[in-house]
Amino acid sequence: MPKKSKKPRVVIALGGNALQKNGEVTAEAQKSVANHVGALIAKLSEKYEIVLAHGNGPQVGNILIHEEQAASEKAPAMPLETAVAMSQGQIGYWLAQSIDNAFAKVGKKKKVATVVTQVEVSKSDPAFKNPSKPVGAFYSESEAKKLAKEKGWIVKEDAGRGWRRVVPSPKPKSIVESKEILSLVKSGVIVVAAGGGGVPVYRTRVLKLLKGVDAVIDKDFAAEKLAELLKADIFLSVTAVDFAYLNFGTPAAQPLKHLTVNEAEYYSRQGFFKAGSMLPKITAATEFAKLGKTGVICSLDNLESALRFKSGTIIVK
Repeated sequence: MPKKSKKPRVVIALGGNALQKNGEVTAEAQKSVANHVGALIAKLSEKYEIVLAHGNGPQVGNILIHEEQAASEKAPAMPLETAVAMSQGQIGYWLAQSIDNAFAKVGKKKKVATVVTQVEVSKSDPAFKNPSKPVGAFYSESEAKKLAKEKGWIVKEDAGRGWRRVVPSPKPKSIVESKEILSLVKSGVIVVAAGGGGVPVYRTRVLKLLKGVDAVIDKDFAAEKLAELLKADIFLSVTAVDFAYLNFGTPAAQPLKHLTVNEAEYYSRQGFFKAGSMLPKITAATEFAKLGKTGVICSLDNLESALRFKSGTIIVK
């Protein structure tokens, strides 16, 4: 029997853009950033049980562009749900290798594993009736509408930048591999899981079989659901700024250092957080705090102090 750990259990949700320093998209550039992340996670694992989730927006977008542009009758493009799995393997490989190497450099051996994770959603989720998440390449209006007709896509204009395919973004119901991830964590393994929000799947009515569905799950919502199922002590969303702010980007910007659940929900209702940016982080951290645990939002540079509740936006019940 493995010795029971007394370390706090932490689920860290790392943004997909966090691996792209200055917008660099080559594998080597992103591996370089992953090496920095890996060294930090290796250090923190001395004091915490860690599950590392991550976003995949830029990476899965590039995979989709490659798939769509190179598609042929002999080599058809992979569907979105498979592209999400591909990005999980890609980023999980970079992160797991960087964590392993960080231990090797100091002569230590620590177990780390990446789990390609399926996240269950409901086919009756309202998101399937109103696809809103842009994915893949930008097109002209005529190109987009032609592709919509040929491929059955739904396309929309994206903030004046061009037309794109949009897909549903349903809420996660459960994590298919949560028990296996928990077993790994209990045995002392650092786990990379729920990458890119996980591969969206649903259960069939007959036999309850798993089937993938073309959608994108918000990585913060998926990571928070995983934190619930793993009975984590802290859920932490890493973003580009040190705190969540009121009036962000204005002279009246005000950093939020400590929030109660009621305060976080009030500010959310008042529209202080943008839907495609801070709102899902606030929402996920708040949902976790409702369990009597602690939700945190911080930057990568302040991750260590945020875990000690000395930095970042701390949300409690």
